[in-house]
Amino acid sequence: MAKFTYTAERLGGEIYTGTAQARDRFELYTIVKREGGHIVSVSEEGGHLLSIKYWNAKFTTVKEYDKVLFARNLGAMLTAGLPLTRALSVMERQIRNPKLSSVMQQLSSDVRRGATLHEALAKFPRLFSDLFVAMVRAGEEGGGLPDALSVVSEQMERMHQLKKKIRGALIYPSIIVIAIIGIGVLMMIYVVPTLAQTFEEMGAALPASTQFVITLSNFLVEYTFLAVGGGILLLGLLIAALRTAPGKRVLDFTIIHMPLIGVMVREVNAARTSRTLSALLSSGVDVLASLEITGQVVQNSYFRKVVKDAGGRVSKGEPLSAAFVQREDLYPAFVGEMMAVGEETGALAEMLKRLALYYEDEVDRKTKDMSTIIEPFLMVIIGAAVGFFAVSMITPIYSLSSTIG
Repeated sequence: MAKFTYTAERLGGEIYTGTAQARDRFELYTIVKREGGHIVSVSEEGGHLLSIKYWNAKFTTVKEYDKVLFARNLGAMLTAGLPLTRALSVMERQIRNPKLSSVMQQLSSDVRRGATLHEALAKFPRLFSDLFVAMVRAGEEGGGLPDALSVVSEQMERMHQLKKKIRGALIYPSIIVIAIIGIGVLMMIYVVPTLAQTFEEMGAALPASTQFVITLSNFLVEYTFLAVGGGILLLGLLIAALRTAPGKRVLDFTIIHMPLIGVMVREVNAARTSRTLSALLSSGVDVLASLEITGQVVQNSYFRKVVKDAGGRVSKGEPLSAAFVQREDLYPAFVGEMMAVGEETGALAEMLKRLALYYEDEVDRKTKDMSTIIEPFLMVIIGAAVGFFAVSMITPIYSLSSTIG
């Protein structure tokens, strides 16, 4: 049993505080409901540092889809006519994620004290992005918070689904590459030493490729821990280097110019840019603020620079489409043209939404076909590696056969 201090509201609107012993928050909600009230905020007294729930809330991660459900369900309850504080209280009871439930409690408390929802959300920048906060703010200021929450939930869900499809498409080739590397290392440690000993005993002349394979095998056998540690260290240094600004630029440039992947990267960024701008503009956020937030959502530094340049051009009175039309090496030509049409017809947000749907469908189609497309390239790489190993090991055997003959 734990002791809770809570603030509750009776049916008549009277706010009161109290304490109660309960096994958990859900039992507390039931107790207060029997008394004719509903919880506004609650805190657990004493011993929270030893509480499993405390540490669960501290270290539990909040998945992207949890935030999608939060925005969607909160918007639905507001549309149904529930007051914001009551809706947040209901959300706190429904959510099973300890961290997000704790956040709901703080949001409800802040709103009860007079803060707006976007001000309360802004206190959790790691959980709620600038895009989320900006769209909620626009909805509150424009009197359309339920619609804003509906739009942001759709935006986040689309982005979440896009990420899942791309990751899913990369699983197969990643597993194949890892398996081949593992098999190669095992052969170097267990198979090559036996062949090397045979060649040495028979005095076979070894070509350069065979000597290279045997040298690498000897190193892996004699310095296994050094090789593993060195590999991990190199991987760590590579990851650290790629997190620096120059390293990130190099990685972004490489990804853009990779065969097959480069085209998909362009379409993914076109979809992400279009959908984010569409969501922000349709929610009433001004163009410059929308471009600033979109620049934070777009992860590739080259595409981000285009969005930033677009903001500079718009501030000087140029059309939004100008920056995208001039960078057709990054954004497909269709993006700039459709933006221009949207600006001319006064339906920019709607045109951007259509663009996003188009490129999301394109990415969806390409991710479904990716394993089929990548498979031949993997077979060529695997075949080349196996062929090199086979030739390196078989050549000395043929040399011995001809000598014996």
